[in-house]
Amino acid sequence: MDRVVKRELHSARSILSGVAASVIIVLALYGLLECGLRIVNQPAWLIDPQTALNRLAHLPEGINPLLLGVIGGVLLLAGLVFFLSAVLPGKRARHTMPDSRLFVVVEDEVLASALARRARLAAGVTQEQVMVVVGQRSVVVNVRPTSGVPLSAEQIQAAVEAELAKMQLSPMPQVRVNLAASGVIGV
Repeated sequence: MDRVVKRELHSARSILSGVAASVIIVLALYGLLECGLRIVNQPAWLIDPQTALNRLAHLPEGINPLLLGVIGGVLLLAGLVFFLSAVLPGKRARHTMPDSRLFVVVEDEVLASALARRARLAAGVTQEQVMVVVGQRSVVVNVRPTSGVPLSAEQIQAAVEAELAKMQLSPMPQVRVNLAASGVIGV
């Protein structure tokens, strides 16, 4: 069951692996086509394999330095994307909640909605005045108070933390409440 939960919480690398494999397959098929054309004494489709190998062996002769720099930059960027994809954890925007019989995986948008409702009720403001952003390790509650009505950030934070305590999320995020300096006109 732990494997299933891990699969739900972490993004797969299969798309990037598929792209890399597809590029390698296309390049290999193209090289095979050009070599096959050379074997049967036909003209090259794009570039003769022997000419390509000679140009690679004598780089940077005959190539504009700017073009060579751009090609190097693109290759560096592609390598960086593949390297970071392999090294970084690739967490999805989800948390787990304990249950005696099964594992419950909850998306961060659902958590943000529930926490925004709780913060709205604690602050006594409308739905449009509260915005909650849920991350892996933090919850940020942004509240725009009604003009002339003071709000207590500690009270809102305590309410949101109590709601999180009921949920028993794993990992448990830290709560931060931001009160806007300017308020909105009351409704």
